[in-house]
Amino acid sequence: SPEAVADACGIDATTIRNLARDLAAAKSAVCYSRMGASTQSFGGLCQWLNNVLNLLTGNFDRRGGAMFPQPAFDLVRDKKGKPSSYGRFESRVRKLPYFNNEFPVATLADEILTPGEGQIRGMITIAGNPVLSSPGGARLEQAFDSLGFMVSVDIYLNETTRHADIILPATTGLEVPHFDVFFNSFAVRNTAKFSEPMFEKTPDQKHDWEILRDLALHLTGREDDGVTPEMMLDGGLKQGAYGEQGMSLAKLKANPHGVDLGPLQPCLQQRLQTEDGLIHIAPQLYLDDLKRLDASGLLDQARNPDYPFAMISRRLPRSHNTWTQNSHRLVKGKNPCTVQMSVADAERLGLKDGQLAQVASPTGSIQLPVEINDDMFEGVVSIPQGWGHNRSDTGMTVAEAQPGVSINDVTDAQRIDALTGNAAFNGTQVAISAIALA
Repeated sequence: SPEAVADACGIDATTIRNLARDLAAAKSAVCYSRMGASTQSFGGLCQWLNNVLNLLTGNFDRRGGAMFPQPAFDLVRDKKGKPSSYGRFESRVRKLPYFNNEFPVATLADEILTPGEGQIRGMITIAGNPVLSSPGGARLEQAFDSLGFMVSVDIYLNETTRHADIILPATTGLEVPHFDVFFNSFAVRNTAKFSEPMFEKTPDQKHDWEILRDLALHLTGREDDGVTPEMMLDGGLKQGAYGEQGMSLAKLKANPHGVDLGPLQPCLQQRLQTEDGLIHIAPQLYLDDLKRLDASGLLDQARNPDYPFAMISRRLPRSHNTWTQNSHRLVKGKNPCTVQMSVADAERLGLKDGQLAQVASPTGSIQLPVEINDDMFEGVVSIPQGWGHNRSDTGMTVAEAQPGVSINDVTDAQRIDALTGNAAFNGTQVAISAIALA
C-alpha cells in the first residue's frame, strides 16, 4: 500500500495515489528504469513492478508509453515457446541462479578461491576490467593471482589484464567494422547502420572474433568453416523484420549514413515469446520475493547507525565503464570523481564543497572530494563507477595520472539481489567523515 512505502520513498501516501491516477489518466505516460534500479538488493522486483505499472495504467506497447523496437537484426527472433533458462543451473559455491548463458559475476571470486570439484583454475577475459567494475575488486585481484593460467583479449594492460599470463591484443575500435546488435534492441526509433572501419588493420593484426575463432579451432580440433561476422549479420538481416523489404548487408553498405526504418509501432503481440501468447503479469518467483522485501526492514528505513548513508553509483557524460579514462580528451578538466551529497547532510557533517572526505563501509574505505548537490536525497551519497586507476603495473598511463577511487573498494560482493544474483552496488551502507588536515 502507499502507506507502507511512503516513509521509504519520502513521498506521502496521498501524493503516491495522485501520481498513480495521473499516470493512468494521462494521454501519454511511461515509467522507465534500467541499470540504476537493477543493481541493488531488490533489482528484480523493481524491474518487474516497473513493467506492471506500465501495464496496469495502459501504457505498455502503445504510442507515448513503453514501446519496443523491431530491430533489423533481432536478438529475440525465433525463440517463441522456448523455456526460460533462469535457474536451470546454480553456481557451485553460493547457489546463485544461471540465466541467459551467464552466472552472476558477484560470485566469480568465490568460484576461483573455493577448493573442490569444479573450482575455476583458468580464466579468459575479453575487453573487460572486472577488478574495477565488479564488487569487491580487492578480493577479485586475489582470485586472479591464484589462477593456474589466465588469458586476456584486450588492447590495454589494465588492472585486470595485468594478472594475465598472456594478453592477446585485438584491433582497436577504429580498425573494425561496426553494426550495433545490442543497443538497437533498446532504441527509440528503428534504424540500421553499418560502419566500415576508418583504418584497415595490418596483416599481422587480428580482430577479436578471429582470436576467439582460432582459440576455439585449436581447442576443438575442428576445421574453419569460413563463416565471418559479416556473413552472420547478412543472414540475420535477410531473415529479420525487414528482409522482405530488401534489407541486407549490401543495402547498408550502399547507405553508409544508415537506413531509417521508421518510428516505433505497437509490436508486442507478434514479438511476445510466451507459448500461449499472453503476458504473465505475476510470476510466482516475483510474488515469493515480495516476502523477502517485507522481511528486510528496508521499507522501515532500518539503517545501521554506524553506516547511516546509502551509497549509489552514477555514470558521467564523458566516462564509460573503466576504459575511457585513458583518453586525455575525455578526462581533461576538473576531477569528476566526487562524493555527491545533499546540502543538509553536508551541513550536518560540517563538510564543505571540495573538502576531502572518507567514505567507509564494513569492507573498506576510500577518500575523495565532496560535491554538494541539491538534487541528492538526504541520507544518500553518490560516487561514479569505473574509476580508481591507481594500482601498480598497468599501462594505463593517462588514467593512472587521474585522481579518483574505485567504488568497488567499499562494495561487498556478498551483497546481491537474491532473485537475480545481480551484485547490489546501490544502497551500500556507508559512513562519511571529514579528513583531518595535517
